[in-house]
Amino acid sequence: MITVRDVESFLYTWAPAGLAASWDNVGLLVGDPVREVKKILTTLDITESVVEEAVQTGADLIVSHHPVMNCAWHPVQTLRSDDRQGRILTGLVENRISAICMHTNLDAAEGGVNDVLAEKLGLLDTQPLTEEKIGRVGTLKCELPLVDFTRFVVELLGCNGLRFTDCGKAVHRVAVGGGACGDYIAQAIALGCDTFVTSDLRYHDFLDTKELNLIDAGHFPTEQVIVPELCRRLQATFSAVSVSTSISHKSEVIQYCI
Repeated sequence: MITVRDVESFLYTWAPAGLAASWDNVGLLVGDPVREVKKILTTLDITESVVEEAVQTGADLIVSHHPVMNCAWHPVQTLRSDDRQGRILTGLVENRISAICMHTNLDAAEGGVNDVLAEKLGLLDTQPLTEEKIGRVGTLKCELPLVDFTRFVVELLGCNGLRFTDCGKAVHRVAVGGGACGDYIAQAIALGCDTFVTSDLRYHDFLDTKELNLIDAGHFPTEQVIVPELCRRLQATFSAVSVSTSISHKSEVIQYCI
């Protein structure tokens, strides 16, 4: 019998808890560790639609990247049906669906979010962007004009669009950071990058950065790349369990090219 704890333990062998940021909330966040698992649903976020999908498909466990609750940005003080997060948590508990979340530990892990993102964009000879192993830096097989590279990013990540600024350099040595990694622009510059692909960049990030091209490809597209890999690894490890990827959770934020 495969239990929720078995799945959590496997995920921690891939993305150890010690890699998570001090403020993060990872691991089994909802559910019974000893409950049997027959069906797993993987997703970037646990939304109301994902909970409903899990109910409809008979999933016992949801494995997500973003924590279903994290006091760093959404303090959990109540559990009420007239609150969005309350409805999500209530839906999980009432339907006996467990939730395991692997966040910044999976960002930093070998083969995690940033390695998959770098591979998706064709980067070679990669290395960590930061001491905490967040982000990756690598080189393209051949140099590309920035406009061609932005089209490449949109196509490979399935972006609705993107924002970028042109520092006048062709694209060859590239830093990537899944999710909001704008705080690491200085590290990308120090490592000799001409381009940085990440998300959630601020107005002044674009205004003040002159040393490299900045590409904001969106939070969902830069991290959604890990979900198929989550699904693949779980299915390969737990062959007796049915593992699938959410079809209800999609990027709902439209970005515009400038």
